[in-house]
Amino acid sequence: MPDTHLQALLSAQTIRESKGRSVIAFPDTYCVIDVETTGRSPQWDHIIEVAALKISGGQEIGRFTSLIQPPSMPGGAFVDDFIAALTGITDEMLAGAPYAPDVLEEFAAFVGNAPVVGHCVSFDINFLYDSCDRYLDRPFSNDYIDTLRIARKLHPEMSRHRLADLVDHFGVTHNDAHRAMGDVEATAECFARLKSDVLERHGGEEEFRKAFRAVGGSRAVKAADIQGDSQKIDEDSPIFGCACVFTGKLEKFTRAEAMQIVADLGGINQDGVTKTTRYLILGNNDYCASIKDGKSNKQKKAEKLALKGTGIEILPETAFYDMLGEELLRGH
Repeated sequence: MPDTHLQALLSAQTIRESKGRSVIAFPDTYCVIDVETTGRSPQWDHIIEVAALKISGGQEIGRFTSLIQPPSMPGGAFVDDFIAALTGITDEMLAGAPYAPDVLEEFAAFVGNAPVVGHCVSFDINFLYDSCDRYLDRPFSNDYIDTLRIARKLHPEMSRHRLADLVDHFGVTHNDAHRAMGDVEATAECFARLKSDVLERHGGEEEFRKAFRAVGGSRAVKAADIQGDSQKIDEDSPIFGCACVFTGKLEKFTRAEAMQIVADLGGINQDGVTKTTRYLILGNNDYCASIKDGKSNKQKKAEKLALKGTGIEILPETAFYDMLGEELLRGH
């Protein structure tokens, strides 16, 4: 990727100087975590539920879960219809929920210094970091382990690696999907199964880490409008092999430049939202508190597909750059 692209990504990324490290590890003691939120951007949105399961020596030793009452939107609602339908968390449930400072203080005390595990966990970490910084005047700095990264490297034969896909692959029970504790329980079981696969295939954690660091061969990328550079493909990128669609005016790049980044990392550009779309990226002017109910047709279609369980994720521009930034930093 050209240096100008990398510099722009880093300047767009929210700076979290005390953020923990993303690691590949299977520690003896850890906490599996998940958060539910009012949307995808830590800048605009808020945590509405948090859960954690502490495991030591392969056994559960504690659990924590709580709803959190977020600031209300104009009109008095806490969540929009899309989030309520996706999570099952309603305004009535949140009206009597405790406030963020109290819940986050208890949550931080429960987790302590343990490394945390989650699926696509950078999303959860960024919300927790910013929320703890905002309400507790200290960041959330625990190291974190992403089951998505591990699954992609360990099971390349799987066409998709959503939590739902891992649940199906391992035959894991997943109660209350899109509720924090339900997702935590499923992720914890999948993490245990991934560890067993690592031991069986690689003989140990360190050998797996060596395989994880190994550079694989490149392959051609087919994009809707732009041909990617096969020498820049990053198989560990969160958008590798994923179909991406942009909508609205981007602040940091032209549409062509953004699509080039996707293609270079091994993603697939699409002009419109389909059942195969993994990420819809909203231009920042489409993701502003003052016009939050004004949604493009692409966003409306994406929300309908998300409710049907296709796995599409809707990201504001800043969250998209933030997600890519860590992956780029590891290789530059």
